Parts: sequence; C-alpha cells; structure tokens
Amino acid sequence: MKQGDLVVRKSYGGDVLFRIEQLRDNQLAVLKGTDYRLLADSPIVDLAVVNDPDSTQASQRVRIKVNESMRRMQQQRPPVMEDDPIRFASGSASTSASKSHPSGQPFYEMPGKVLHLDGDGNYMRKSMQLYSQMRVPAHGIHVHESQMPELLYRLLPELKPDIVVITGHDGVLKNRRQDDLGSISSYKNSQNFVNAVRVARDYEKNRDSLIVIAGACQSHYEALLQAGSNFASSPGRILIHALDPVYIAIKASATPIRETIDLPDVIHGTISGIEGVGGIETVGRLRMGLPKPKWVKAPASTSVTL
Repeated sequence: MKQGDLVVRKSYGGDVLFRIEQLRDNQLAVLKGTDYRLLADSPIVDLAVVNDPDSTQASQRVRIKVNESMRRMQQQRPPVMEDDPIRFASGSASTSASKSHPSGQPFYEMPGKVLHLDGDGNYMRKSMQLYSQMRVPAHGIHVHESQMPELLYRLLPELKPDIVVITGHDGVLKNRRQDDLGSISSYKNSQNFVNAVRVARDYEKNRDSLIVIAGACQSHYEALLQAGSNFASSPGRILIHALDPVYIAIKASATPIRETIDLPDVIHGTISGIEGVGGIETVGRLRMGLPKPKWVKAPASTSVTL
C-alpha cells in the first residue's frame, strides 16, 4: 500500500472511495475522498486497495447521481452556439440567432460571475472545469480555509463577483461531546467559513446583490446561514459531493434576476440532496441586454493557488 492508492475502509463497509494522501509510520493513512469533500485518517489494516474504482458500489452510486445532476444542468442552460463569441467582462453573454426580446430585437445574456475559494486544489480544478463547460465566468483560488476571510476582504472590491463560493474541507471533530453538534467548536473548519461569510456580508449586505454559497462536508449549516449565506451545508451533517456548491453557483448564475431561484429544484438537483445542502429564497444573477454587440472577446475562467 502506497501514497496515491485508491482505497476503501473495511470497517465502514467501503461506503466512500478514498485516495491515500500520506502514510505515517506504516500504521496510519491520511485519506482524501475522491468524490466527497472528506479528509480522514485510518489504520492501514482497515484499508482495502481498489484496483477498479468503477466496480465499487460507492462509485457507481455517485456516478449515477453526478450524471443526473449534469443532465439537469445541461437542460436548464442550453449550450452557447460555437459561432457566437459574445461575452462581457462582467459575465458570459451567450446568445443564439433564435433568441429575441419581446420587441423582436436579438439580445444577449450575461451570467453572474463567480468567485470560488476552495481549500482543496483537486476539487477546485474539477470545479473550474465544470464552470468552463457550462460557460459560467469564474475565478477560482485554492487557499487554506483559515486564509479565506482575509483573502475575500482583498478580492471582493477588486473582482466584484455576483456569486461567492466558500468551500473546502470540514467535518465533525472526533473528540467532541456527542450532544455538542450545536457548538461551532465541534467542527474542523466551520468557524473559518463563518468568518469568510461575514466578510462577504460586510462588503455587500444585500443577499440578492451578492449570493454566498458556503460549507463543505458536515459543516455547521445553521451558523453559516446566520452569518449571511444564501446556501450552506450541511443540514443533516452528512458528506456532500465535491461539486454540489458548484451546481448551486451555476444555477444562480443562469437564473434571471427577475426570477427567484427554485429552492426545491436546486437542492434536489444536487448530488447530496436536502440533507446535504439548504438555503433561502434568492434572486438569480443572469441579465439580459440589448442590442446584441458585434465583437467582444470572450474572457476565460481563471484559477490560482496560494
């Protein structure tokens, strides 16, 4: 058994597929979920190597849910025509020749711009790939959870996003009291996420002007909402899929500002479902414009690591 191996935990019935991040003294392994935002450690004797990840029930269940979510996103956001490069600096402006304003004039669309902070570099890269695939303008930064509040304080006035995603790794601590789930000190990174949400809300208090999506696996859902999040994890203190925050951000980006994001639709459209993510009524960030510009270069989504 070595670093990089795919494994499952025998004592948990192989419920989650992990990759070995680190081996300690040939007795303990530090694990990172391949699909779920989960960091864990385990005795090596409790691990079983997985040679074919697609053969495991855990991976098969996740793949089915991922495919369902992807189909929903594709249906809700039609692809941009290849010969139509219309974009604005403040957002992708996707158009098609068949689209027209009630006045009969062709129009363009400006999806909401996303600033995505992620405590995990691998998950951030997957997230950025999905933003790009769905033609959502996004700026992604891999940064430790403890540094997110300070970074947001500097970046929000500079980038002026419509949507902020604050995510990474979290979890209920092993050494907590069994009845102490209400205390934020019982969570690995929920306090860091709460601090970051507060910075975002100090910058923009209107929850429809700046949509905040925060949390990771087992995060303190109630504390994140009270701090000012529009959407947060995890109501049921369960593991959430790595792309659940991205799914919500894309939905917010593609919902017109004259419409409220359909809460049941967006929550049930996530891979983790109602136990994994919740939120409040929120207006979308997609804007329509007239007239249709002739030549505007499309900006690319960007990501950096700090």
